[in-house]
Amino acid sequence: MELNAQQIKLSIWRGLLRLMPLILMSTLTLVTFWLVKKNAPVEKSALERVRLHEPDYTITNGALSALNEAGNTKYRLLGKKVIHYDDDASIDIETPRIRLFPPEKSPITVKADSGHLDGDITILDLINNAEIFRPPQAATATEPARPRMIARSSYFKVLINDDIIETNKPITLEQGVSIMRSTDGGTFNNIEQSMVLSGQVRGRIERVQPGAQP
Repeated sequence: MELNAQQIKLSIWRGLLRLMPLILMSTLTLVTFWLVKKNAPVEKSALERVRLHEPDYTITNGALSALNEAGNTKYRLLGKKVIHYDDDASIDIETPRIRLFPPEKSPITVKADSGHLDGDITILDLINNAEIFRPPQAATATEPARPRMIARSSYFKVLINDDIIETNKPITLEQGVSIMRSTDGGTFNNIEQSMVLSGQVRGRIERVQPGAQP
């Protein structure tokens, strides 16, 4: 029995109709897989996950010290909480306090509410209620007596290896009973233990009376 062309076409269409649900399901599955693949977050390698800027350890009441070439303490950095980051070796510090020990000079104390130490341990950023304190110094054979000095600002940058503390924020400087204010910050030289103010400077300079407490 021979089939005419019309019957052959009809058989093909019937076969396609039977396969249509399967074809639709396969197409839908492929489209769904493509959408999920496209919108899924990129999977990071183990190395990339390690290099995220996340703390790898925290120390309560931490301390960091360094010695100079003569074996004496060059500086000592303290913090209520010390948070270390693995990706760049930087450190965040709560209530940091650093004491600098220049040769043959009184130690200088610098503190703030928070701080950030770079991974090379060369730059310490001190933020909010930052203060430099130099105690009064008695006269020596080569230098006159110096009164107590306090410098306050919202920010100080301590260049540890250069023995420099600087800021571009407004600063208030007290030396004995004298007080000066600068609009553009200033620079403290730890070797000379002197402060140079920048920008517009206003204030008063008064001499300490003999026998008076500086």
